[in-house]
Amino acid sequence: MANSDMGWRAVSGTGVVAAGGAGAVAAGTEILEAGGNAADAAAATIFALNVTDHGQCSIGGEVPLLIYSSRDRNVRALSGQGRAPLSQSAIDWYLGNGIPDRDVKMAPVPSVVDLCITTLQQYGTLSFSRIIKPTLSLLDAGKEDWHANLARTLRRMADREAKTTGSREVRLQAACDLFYGRLAEGSDIADELEAFYIEKGGFLRRADLAAHRTRIEEPVTVDYRGYTICKCGPWTQGPYLCQALRLLEGYDLTAMGHLSPDCVHVATEALKLAMADRDTYYGDPEFVDVPLAELLSDAYTEVRRPLIDMASASLEARPGDPYSVEPLLGSSVFRPGIGGTTTCVVGDRWGNVVSATPSANVYHEGGSGTAGVSYGNRLRSLNTTLGHPNCIQAGKRPRITLTPTLVLKDGAPAMAISVAGGDLQDQVTLNLLLDVIEFGLDPGEAVTAPRFATYHHQDSFDPNPDREQTFIKAGSLTVNETVDEDVRSALAQRGHDLRTEAGPIGHPVMLIRDATGRYHAAGDPAARRHAAGLPE
Repeated sequence: MANSDMGWRAVSGTGVVAAGGAGAVAAGTEILEAGGNAADAAAATIFALNVTDHGQCSIGGEVPLLIYSSRDRNVRALSGQGRAPLSQSAIDWYLGNGIPDRDVKMAPVPSVVDLCITTLQQYGTLSFSRIIKPTLSLLDAGKEDWHANLARTLRRMADREAKTTGSREVRLQAACDLFYGRLAEGSDIADELEAFYIEKGGFLRRADLAAHRTRIEEPVTVDYRGYTICKCGPWTQGPYLCQALRLLEGYDLTAMGHLSPDCVHVATEALKLAMADRDTYYGDPEFVDVPLAELLSDAYTEVRRPLIDMASASLEARPGDPYSVEPLLGSSVFRPGIGGTTTCVVGDRWGNVVSATPSANVYHEGGSGTAGVSYGNRLRSLNTTLGHPNCIQAGKRPRITLTPTLVLKDGAPAMAISVAGGDLQDQVTLNLLLDVIEFGLDPGEAVTAPRFATYHHQDSFDPNPDREQTFIKAGSLTVNETVDEDVRSALAQRGHDLRTEAGPIGHPVMLIRDATGRYHAAGDPAARRHAAGLPE
C-alpha cells in the first residue's frame, strides 16, 4: 500500500497498526507481513516515527510502552523514560537556576533505543537489522543533515549486531551497548553523544548513558464495568485515569446519555479531582513513596466522590488525603488565579498487543550532533520544589504525561489506546473508553466523536517551584464545536468556563479486538493519524 493511499481505519484478523505518520504505519505493517509479531512491529513503527513524526518524537526522547504477551498471558509496562543526570553538581545547578527551556540541559538520557531493543529481546522474534530497514529507507530518502547522521548511527549498530556471536538476544544487546557506551572498546556513538552534550553546555555524560536500563514493571490496574484498565506507574500521569474511573463507576453514565450535560459534567469533575492528586502525589516510585494503593482504594474513592456537585463546576484545586482517608488535604486546597508527542498501537495474529506513546518535544536550536540524535525537554516535567515527590534528583525519572493504555476483558486484550497531547492524553483516553464501554461506539466512531477536556490542573511542563503558579485555568472546559449548543449552554450554566475548539482535542489512535479475534483500528484523521491492517 502506498503511503498516500493509507487510510485512518482498518479491520484485520491477522494484524493492524495505527500510529502517526503513514510511513511509520507502513514500517509496522511491513514487519507484520514479514512474520514479525506485535513487539517487532511496534519497535519498527517507533523507530520510523522518529523520522515521519520528527518534532513530536526523537531517538533522543522517550516512549513508555505497555504490552500484552500471549505467551505469558499478562501485561507489562516498559519504562522507556530517560533519567536526570547522575552528577549531584548538575542537580545542584538545577535547584539553584531552574530547569531551562530550549536548552540541552532540559534533556534526559535518551531512552528510545534501549526501550525498543529491550522489547525485541523480551517479546520479539526479529533482529535489530531487520526491524530498522524501513527507517533506514526513510532516512536515506531524507535531505536534512540529521537524516544521514542518524542513518549512519543505526547502520553502525546493525553492523555491531552482525559481527557479534551468540544468541539473538546477545547480538541485540551488543547493538544497544554500542549506542550507550557500555562496551570496553568501540563505543564511538556514545562518545559522539557525550561530545555533543559538552559542546552545547549540557550535563549528560557517557556514564549517564551507560547506566540507563529499561525497567519492566507491573502495570497499575483497575476494573471498570467488567474491563481491566492497565496503565504505567506514577512516573507517568497514567494512574490518575484509574482514579477518575473509580469515581465514575458510582454513576450511571449510560443512562445520562452520550455527551449529555450530566455525562460531560461528571466526567470533567472526576478528572479535576484525580488530577489534583496527580499533581500532589505522583513521582518516580524508585525515589518517593507514592500512595497508589490508598489513592485507588474503595474507602478513599467513597470519601472523594461526594465532592462532585452535579449542579456546579468546581473552581478549586482539591487534592485529598489518602493517608488519613480524608476527602481534602486541608491547606493544599486553593483557588488558582501542549507538547509534541505521537502515537502507536499494534496487534498481531497471535493476540499480542502493544500500546506505546513516543515523544520528545524536539528542539532544533542545538542541532543533533554527528550521531543525528536530537534532544527533547522531559526534564522540564520535573520541578525544583524541595520536598515535592516530583522534585529533580540525580538519576530520577520525571513524572511524564506520556500514558499508553491497554484494556483487558476476561484476561484477554480488548483495547489499546495511545494519545498525543500532553496533559490532554488521559482526558482523551477517558473520552474514548466511555465512548466504547458506556455507549458502544466502534473505534472509527470513537476517534472522530466530539471530545471534551479541562485545563483545571498544573502544567506538567512548567518546573516552577511555586506549583500554584503553574495551574493553568480554574474551571476551564473545552469542547468541540460540534457538541450541541444546548449542551454547551447547560454546561456554562453550571459554572464551567467554556470554550469551543474547531480542531481535534488530542490526537488519538486505538484498536479493539473483538470476540472473534479480529482487530478494528482507527486514528483520528483530523489529527493526521493513520491505520492499516494485513490482508485476511
